[in-house]
Amino acid sequence: MVIYGVAVLAGCTLVGLYVGDLLGAALGLEANVGGVGIAMLLMIACTNVKGAPLKPGTPAGSGVDHWGLMYIPIIVAMAAQQNVAAAVSGGAMAMLAGVAAVVAGFALVPVLARMARK
Repeated sequence: MVIYGVAVLAGCTLVGLYVGDLLGAALGLEANVGGVGIAMLLMIACTNVKGAPLKPGTPAGSGVDHWGLMYIPIIVAMAAQQNVAAAVSGGAMAMLAGVAAVVAGFALVPVLARMARK
């Protein structure tokens, strides 16, 4: 049932890229802002919905697990297409956004660790 994994991955990617384009347009940029990350979060959310047939151990869940593991290389390949030199030369906004994302990620680690213990 790997086809279910492909369907969920494709749907999450399309929605994530669309939302990333909308976010970029709202910020006045001609770029996708966070579309791949949004797609990744959607994939995590889809596989953790209570009562969904996508849980591990089910036929559909095995397909989603397979493509979930393949998602990191896909993200790396998509990120490699972005022009980092243009982002850095674009000014302080790109640097500020990158630093803010890293700081927010580090700040959320203790919060998520406490949530996992409960």
